[in-house]
This record gives sequence, structure tokens and C-alpha cells, in this order.
Amino acid sequence: MKTEEIAQKLVDWCNKGEWDKCYQELYSPKIVSIESGDNQVSNGMAEVAKKGEWWEENFEVHSSKASKPIVADNWFTVSFTMDTTHKPSGQRSVSSEIAVYQVEDGKIVREQFFYNQPNEG
Repeated sequence: MKTEEIAQKLVDWCNKGEWDKCYQELYSPKIVSIESGDNQVSNGMAEVAKKGEWWEENFEVHSSKASKPIVADNWFTVSFTMDTTHKPSGQRSVSSEIAVYQVEDGKIVREQFFYNQPNEG
């Protein structure tokens, strides 16, 4: 699958709330996922799944929107906007982030997220 196809499928499935489908069909088992700020790195699907479980335990997602992807060779980027409630505090907020993805051999092998941390401008 070409980078353009992968990027469009990711956006389409994310906008339908089909996040699991992305991980099952588009991601390499050797995925490297990097979060903003502390640069927390998750290596492989098991660690990415654990990160996803933490997210679901801590946040209720009211809505999420992925932008049209921008593709350059084997890289693409997507902007996400999310309306969430932090379950432990009950605080609701709207946030946005940029995700950058790298594709090799028809699978996403790397993703990195860029967003403001709490108390950042």
C-alpha cells in the first residue's frame, strides 16, 4: 500500500472512530510511538496498546476530527482536534495536536505527536 493510501485510510477510520482498525491494518508490529513533551517512547504494538489502555482509562472522548493528510514521500502528517474529559478530574477541554507518520514497506513504522502540555502556551 502506498503512503497516500495509508494516510487516507488512517484519516477516514479515525474520523469514524475506528482507531483499532488503524492499528490492526496500517501499523507495523515494530511501531515506534513518541509523545510530545517528555518524549515518552513506546516500542512495538504491546507498548502502544498499553498506552491506548491508559488513554481510555483516563479520558472520555466526546468528539475527534482528523484533518486531510499532507504526504511527502514516505511521510505524512495529520492534525487532530479532540473534545475530551479527563476522567479523574472531570475537566473537559478541547485540544489539538499534529501527528507525523513514517511509512516503510506499506506499514506505519513511526509516529510522533506534537501538542502543548498543560500550562504551556
